[in-house]
Amino acid sequence: MSTAAFPEGFVWGVSTSAYQIEGATSAGGRGRSIWDTFSADRAEACDHYHRYRDDVRLMKDLGIAAYRFSVSWPRIFPGGSGEPNEAGLDFYDRLVDALLEAGVTPYATLYHWDLPQALEDAGGWPERETAHRFADYAAAVAARLGDRVDTWFTVNEPWVAAFLGYGSGIHAPGRTSPADAFRAAHHLLLAHGLGTQALRAAGAAKVGGVLNISPVLTPGQVGDPGRPLSEEDAEAVGRIDALVNRQFLDPMLRGSYPAELLPIVERTAGLGHLRDGDLELIAQPIDLLGVNYYTPLVVQAQPSEPADPAYPGSEGVLFCTVPTAVTAMGWPIVPGCLSLALRRLAAEFPGTDLMITENGADFVDVVTGDGIHDVERVSFIEEHLRAVRVAVQEGVPVRGYLVWSLLDNLEWADGYQRKFGLVHVDFATQRRRLKDSALWYRDVIRRGGLLESRPKRPTLETVAARAGVSRATVSRVVNGEASVRPEVRETVLLAIKELAYVPNAAARSLVTRSTNSVALVLSVPRQGGDQLTAAVVQYVTSVLEGAGKQITLMLADTAESHRRIVQHVEARLVDGVVLLPPDRGDTLAERLSRTGVPVVLLGKPAIASLVPYVDVDNAGGAAAATEHLLAGGRSRIGMITGPLDLIAMQDRLAGHRDAMRRAGRQPLLAPAELTRSSGAAATRRLLGDDPALDAVFAATDQLALGALQAAREAGRRVPEDLAVVGFDDVDAASAVVPGLTTVRVPAAEQALALARLLLSRLEGRHTESVVLPARLVVRGSA
Repeated sequence: MSTAAFPEGFVWGVSTSAYQIEGATSAGGRGRSIWDTFSADRAEACDHYHRYRDDVRLMKDLGIAAYRFSVSWPRIFPGGSGEPNEAGLDFYDRLVDALLEAGVTPYATLYHWDLPQALEDAGGWPERETAHRFADYAAAVAARLGDRVDTWFTVNEPWVAAFLGYGSGIHAPGRTSPADAFRAAHHLLLAHGLGTQALRAAGAAKVGGVLNISPVLTPGQVGDPGRPLSEEDAEAVGRIDALVNRQFLDPMLRGSYPAELLPIVERTAGLGHLRDGDLELIAQPIDLLGVNYYTPLVVQAQPSEPADPAYPGSEGVLFCTVPTAVTAMGWPIVPGCLSLALRRLAAEFPGTDLMITENGADFVDVVTGDGIHDVERVSFIEEHLRAVRVAVQEGVPVRGYLVWSLLDNLEWADGYQRKFGLVHVDFATQRRRLKDSALWYRDVIRRGGLLESRPKRPTLETVAARAGVSRATVSRVVNGEASVRPEVRETVLLAIKELAYVPNAAARSLVTRSTNSVALVLSVPRQGGDQLTAAVVQYVTSVLEGAGKQITLMLADTAESHRRIVQHVEARLVDGVVLLPPDRGDTLAERLSRTGVPVVLLGKPAIASLVPYVDVDNAGGAAAATEHLLAGGRSRIGMITGPLDLIAMQDRLAGHRDAMRRAGRQPLLAPAELTRSSGAAATRRLLGDDPALDAVFAATDQLALGALQAAREAGRRVPEDLAVVGFDDVDAASAVVPGLTTVRVPAAEQALALARLLLSRLEGRHTESVVLPARLVVRGSA
């Protein structure tokens, strides 16, 4: 078959990072990093420090031409500065020599987020001095490795290090200061400039930086990038693009900050950290820009939307989910956006060579006796490589493609549950196993490109014909049944190997009686649950269909429908069930749990151990809302509880009571039904019982909207006289005046968690219920 070739000299490789694979966090004099402090129980990783020769041998066997690794700063400077640690430098000496001996070109990244803890203790990246310590570190590493390392990258994804580490706090060091995030971003850029100078002085041949580039689109543009935007959406897209992409692209490649960014920085952090000459230092000429691409950012204008902590300055912008296939992390899969990003970079920064330094995906991998058949990962990489080739054919100077990642590893704050590797790692034994994606990538490298047309996959029938047996016999061999005669088994296995056949669910179902079908059961009514129900239908369907499952939608609205559903499941006409229970308890979940078919539930049941469930932290969200009112000086707070036969209402009441008790306050409660009029009536009762009432926390937004109505009728100004907080963040919450402060329920995240939980149960893996955090959204009502 003909090959969709890439240019001669195109570099094929893989990427890793030190903290994620090396382990050995106290070996050879290594000091602590911010990640050791942030996630101290997860540091063994892949033990690459001791097993690097085996990993290099794997790369050689796969034909990898380039290996991008990162150097561990605390391994070189355990205390952040001073004299370099010779033992640490010796390790990278050995690694580079092993790579060169195997014919693999080393690409070194100096900073992949593992700041020495000693420097963080001195202020970390928000302090200017950290950038100068980085330059010293760059000089020391280049002095030792510069005779053998040709290409250097200074910093990796400074947006992540600055805004997830210092803004939202979900990465190390876990700080939550928008001002520090902007200061850290500037000093990471300064470190890039100073580090580039140090590398050049040491004789480095090629120097670059690595940025995470995420095209910013509206939902409508995901399928139609040229779609015109309203003035409001265009401003939202431009602002987020400035915060995420241009904040780093423009200083590095133009020597300036985007004009629309500086006012955001000034009101958040001031401009005192920007000094004369900084931008000239940052804009050192580079030889290569590393592009890390995973998924786009999808946004639209939304008045009254508060800023996301990871994006200071994003007020009035809603970060959207889109109805497309997603990875196991819930990231939308949009390969075309990689072509879009590369075209943009070539147009805006002509003459800059580009390299895809990270691209890959987390999927649920199943280890079987005949291999790890990660079809989704193969498809993901292939589609993104085709997107790269489109850009190359249009003249974009893309010099290479590095898969993230060589190994399953320690995925930062997510620990070991994420699987990005071409190579599976059993973390209990450190055994490495090649996945199908590794073997596929090996063939791509040998060909120098993709097959022009996708080959037709061999089927069960193809194998049966080659082996001269029945389909059922092939299925029995695939499933490891002992009843097959050894000589027949050998014939079938040979046919499987010759045809490169990957067993699918149909092959296994002949023996296992698997239907490859899942029931999505919707119970009604769900008061105020329209958004959540819609998200579940959209995302559960997308994820499960992406995993090859057929979806049967069933409505549970009568006793007769409940009986039919139970009969359907008992007859094993589906492999699993996703159940959205009604607001008030019934016995359907209990009856389904007795069928032996895997069931997952949206919302905590009355008996929490009944089946695995996905829910939001209702108690924690209610406590956060109450604490917000208390911190604002409100002393007489009433709560509209909602019907207390609902588990969610019980948990929200418990969270409110706990927060009030910690503050030494006595709760004032008013029960209500889940309607706006009932919320208004409950507020009137609260005001009648306590005329000095200065705040209302309502257990749902509909109740809170009723509270706003009652406050107006009573002549109470909101929030001056009466603060109001709700729960759920329904669409109307941001549209009322003043905008309703509320607790956001992460609908899409719950839906994705449901799908993943069911997939895990179908695979026979140990599963536990998932409780997602709820986030307080502060608007004008409080």
